[in-house]
Amino acid sequence: MAGPGLAGRFQRRFLAARQLRSFPWPELEQNLQASPDSSLLVDILHKTILHPLCVKYPPSAKYRRCFLTELIKKHESTAAEPLDELYDTLADILNEEESTHCYKTYLLPRGECVTLSENVAIISGGTTGLVTWDAALHLAEWAMDTSEVFTNRTVLELGSGIGFTGIAICKTCNPKTYIFSDYHPCVLKQLTENIHLNGFVLEPEATQRTPTESQGQEAEAANYQNPKLIVAELDWGSVTGKQLLDLQPDVIIAADVVYDPEIILALVGMLQKLSTFRADRKVPEVYIASTIRNPDTYHLFQAELDKVGIRWQIIPAHSNSIFLCDMQPNVTILQLFIQT
Repeated sequence: MAGPGLAGRFQRRFLAARQLRSFPWPELEQNLQASPDSSLLVDILHKTILHPLCVKYPPSAKYRRCFLTELIKKHESTAAEPLDELYDTLADILNEEESTHCYKTYLLPRGECVTLSENVAIISGGTTGLVTWDAALHLAEWAMDTSEVFTNRTVLELGSGIGFTGIAICKTCNPKTYIFSDYHPCVLKQLTENIHLNGFVLEPEATQRTPTESQGQEAEAANYQNPKLIVAELDWGSVTGKQLLDLQPDVIIAADVVYDPEIILALVGMLQKLSTFRADRKVPEVYIASTIRNPDTYHLFQAELDKVGIRWQIIPAHSNSIFLCDMQPNVTILQLFIQT
């Protein structure tokens, strides 16, 4: 879907609403100075704001406005003729009302995409779970590099948030069963809607299907060997033995769940319980991706793992930057070795 060259790189960043500083603006300026022809800007405009995916599932109005303003600045710095289409598009955006929700679309290597409805605010409704964090992108990139970990296996994701990592894995790694889990009602509702938005159907006995206005990628679902998808409400502090016996995962993953000391204790306790309630006594593989914002909190997680006898090792960094667009956040993935 992303076009080749410079316009394609603008498209990938724009659809995912990456920070504007991550865009290749200097390269655009060089191109415009070398050839003040407007065709490159028209190409970028039609691969970003006017792209059919963006028209149907737009990033926030503020984001589109800032992007277009920057694009116009670059155009005006050249000797090129004014481009009416840029100004007309900006006028349309300026007339839009701001919404509390927006969309982000992430392009996958084989041409498919993951489109998510997200909250504009980082914290909303008392939770940070209504946006996608960098560790989720990093974990999905690693999963695509190591798809054999997930193929034909039952995967449990702890703290799924609004679903990016799981949906990406379901579209690229062919798991047998994928169990999304979280506990906040608003997050579970948004998660369910995003799963439907990307063309997947949940198991009837799990969260009931919620009608959504647009399920535009449902036609894509025919291209996949659809895994069994479940959404589970899972509170790590009060989870029951029966709930855990029902899960039976081969692989457990989580992204950006190590950010608070109290949550860390509940997470470690949950991992211990998951090893106990395994019918065949086979220990699941566990991978936890974390953005290290506070080294003390991250080291506390490692110390708590050591305390209960869960060994861990750092997974070597991968070089496959699909979603993070060459920006390198301080993210690591730990593989945990749970004892039965």
